[in-house]
Amino acid sequence: MAWDGAPFAGWQAQANAPSVQDTLHAAFARLGADRFRPVAAGRTDAGVHAEAMPVHVDVPGTFRVPPERLARALNAWLPPTVAVLDAQPAPFGFHARFSCLERRYVYRLWCAPQRHPLWAGRALHVPPALDVAAMNAAAQALTGTHDFAAFATQEDRQTVRELRHLTVVPGAAADGAGLWAIHVHGESFLRHMVRGLVGTLLLVGQGKLDPAGVQGILHSRQRAQAGANVAASGLYFAGALYPGDPASTTIRSSR
Repeated sequence: MAWDGAPFAGWQAQANAPSVQDTLHAAFARLGADRFRPVAAGRTDAGVHAEAMPVHVDVPGTFRVPPERLARALNAWLPPTVAVLDAQPAPFGFHARFSCLERRYVYRLWCAPQRHPLWAGRALHVPPALDVAAMNAAAQALTGTHDFAAFATQEDRQTVRELRHLTVVPGAAADGAGLWAIHVHGESFLRHMVRGLVGTLLLVGQGKLDPAGVQGILHSRQRAQAGANVAASGLYFAGALYPGDPASTTIRSSR
């Protein structure tokens, strides 16, 4: 499924704020399946968008909406900011979160002298002339298994993670202007880790931090040493990998 993160406090249900999980659950309730809450591949922060978030839902044996009609039926009850893109039966034992092998994010930058109204709330506006080679050198140094405590916010879990892929792709213009994408892949991430990584890469791209300096930031384990968290509005959950083929939005019967 996909959503515009601006109106939501994230995926996870919140007591006093709108969430994507509650919104989808309400749509299922309209179709007679409200016993189980939807489960997503990962939780997203407030304001974070999703392009392709796998979700599973246990439905009762009495559920009569066939998979080929389910996306359309749910979308009839969902707001314009949320859409189910596809639905199909899931393999036995599938779990959108616990079966997930890799989560993928993309952070978008609008790299241009002036802001663009069509990218407002969709990409972070930054001045042009970022040093993409330096940013990718720093990204290479950050890739692998490390203690990422310096990039996490208020994290009480263990902070060692495997960062499998971190790449900066510049805009298509000759001078690098336009829409940039920073791709981030890993099995799991710490709280605000992706946004902290992007903020640090921006320091490198602006010449405020040497690419080699990211090793010192990693070793310091101090959040104050890394770049500031960039805005959530430029971040997208871009997909997930599962055993076999990549999963799409799914349902499964609880029978």
